[in-house]
Amino acid sequence: MNIAIILSGGVGSRMGASIPKQYIEVDGKPVIWYCLKTFFENPLIDSVVIGRAEEWAEYVEEQVRSVMTDKPVYYSLPGETRQYSIFNALMEAEKHGAEEDDIVIVHDAARPLVSDAIINSCLLGCHEADGTLPVIPVKDTLYQSVDGENITSLLKRDELFAGQAPEAFVFGKYLHLHKEMPHKELLSINGSTEIAYKGGLHVKLIKGDEMNFKITTPEDLSNFESIINQRKNESIRSSSSERPAI
Repeated sequence: MNIAIILSGGVGSRMGASIPKQYIEVDGKPVIWYCLKTFFENPLIDSVVIGRAEEWAEYVEEQVRSVMTDKPVYYSLPGETRQYSIFNALMEAEKHGAEEDDIVIVHDAARPLVSDAIINSCLLGCHEADGTLPVIPVKDTLYQSVDGENITSLLKRDELFAGQAPEAFVFGKYLHLHKEMPHKELLSINGSTEIAYKGGLHVKLIKGDEMNFKITTPEDLSNFESIINQRKNESIRSSSSERPAI
């Protein structure tokens, strides 16, 4: 079984909007709708767990109904941190029968342009490793500074990669790490793969996608709006060209 976890509990403080970024509408649909559609329509995904705040429960369920197939969907509450939100979703999946050798794939609702290619690569990679992480090469030269004022060291750009979501893991191993990690340490985890790496799991890197960006700032939202409008216009032009001449 392949179980998708969609995290939709963030407040999006850097966006400066009155509602969480994942619920801002673009072309009449909220940001979360776009990734929900991709995951629900992907034939490799068997079930979905969505982590959302109680005040947005009805709204999220409405979006799910608009894209839902016959796949089971469950809901979990956000935790103290992103990683605790993942933990809550993992426990929900376990409650509904997830088994040790199932695969869980974790995604952020604020990454609406996730592709089937990345989802499939993440899932297939877990047949060779304990987890998979899509990455893109770092383009700029990076410098390390301990005090923020002076260069401490020059990092090797060809050895550095920026991680993306979704990230996939063997369910049983990944859940076990969460159950065993002390509360304070789990609170300090920043990325889904960080706990896997610290726990000694073998995580395989796969090719990411520049289009699979996370909407964090107003500039990101504007970029996403432009992409959706461009795709819409291309679809209209394509439909027009296919109509038979009268």
